[in-house]
Amino acid sequence: MILLRYSKTLIQANCYIAAVAGSPRVLIVDPGAGSAAWVHHTMEERGWSPAAVLLTHGHADHVWDSALVAQNAPVYVPRPDLYRLDDPATTTAAFAGAFVEASGHEWIRPDTARELPAGFFQGGGSEIVPGIWLRAVPAPGHTEGSTVFLFSGPIENDDAPEHDPESSLMFTGDVLFRDGVGRTDLPGGSSEAMRESLRTLAQVIAPSTVFFPGHGESSSFGRELEHSPILRQMLYRW
Repeated sequence: MILLRYSKTLIQANCYIAAVAGSPRVLIVDPGAGSAAWVHHTMEERGWSPAAVLLTHGHADHVWDSALVAQNAPVYVPRPDLYRLDDPATTTAAFAGAFVEASGHEWIRPDTARELPAGFFQGGGSEIVPGIWLRAVPAPGHTEGSTVFLFSGPIENDDAPEHDPESSLMFTGDVLFRDGVGRTDLPGGSSEAMRESLRTLAQVIAPSTVFFPGHGESSSFGRELEHSPILRQMLYRW
């Protein structure tokens, strides 16, 4: 798998492109304000086209350019956050004008927006684009629909973090960061729901899992369990 990251967006939100070597159809994850030009350039340079766009949650800094990059591809968002695509700036900690300035356009609701199918939350998950399978795990707290996505396989590009190809990988959106967790003080957030989500993840996610967050650098779940005081406080405070 090829996994590319771009963070020169508003609030330095990470946008990812995931591709299987030899396949022209790719997955775009969390295309925030200012990511569209990079996505278009990268796809044109490599002969790629979008097969699907995945939104880890509905905040504007993760969805703003989704209509521009999707073309006719489906834009998936967890069902509890689907309503946010009507006007995502109203539930995000920034003024709408900041997103317009960063992206060069007003909010455009993707015509192909739809809720993430239930099959992603069941068993081993589902194939979202050819060759890429994801298993979704609900993790509300940052928003009602915040979800993490498990996948696996070796990453081929040179700037990818070292990991055991047999270990799980995970997109965490704004649920979990390196040395931090998502804020819970925005509309739809809940500190108690976040605490329960993190405790659930601690029970079901292997420590060796390498994760790719919505902001900042990648890390491993084990590293965070051992070294992140914020995560430890959320897990063990009653």
